[in-house]
Amino acid sequence: MSNNRPDLGFGDELDQFDPAAWNDRKLKGPTPQKAVTRQVAEAVGFRSREPIPAALPPAKVDRRRRTGRNAQFNLKATPETIEAFCQIADEQHWGLGETLEKAVLLLCREYPAK
Repeated sequence: MSNNRPDLGFGDELDQFDPAAWNDRKLKGPTPQKAVTRQVAEAVGFRSREPIPAALPPAKVDRRRRTGRNAQFNLKATPETIEAFCQIADEQHWGLGETLEKAVLLLCREYPAK
């Protein structure tokens, strides 16, 4: 078995090829700005698959504190009442349990036991 390969006829051209003389940037030209590229792509009808960053929702206020309150109190109320209750708690920088305690104290003062 012989190790001689058949000549394909590319030897002369490959021997004369100089990789340093071949510059990829010269062939491409200047790189356009991203905004220009995006405008051209949209004008042609190209739809990008990159996700569009959505606006983040406002962060929820964390009202949890270690207070020793361990009893749960569930009740139903209208959304407006719940919103007003949470707004009072946020404005005063109180937790919801603390707000309920202060509301009960105010109600006891306003409506004393008979």
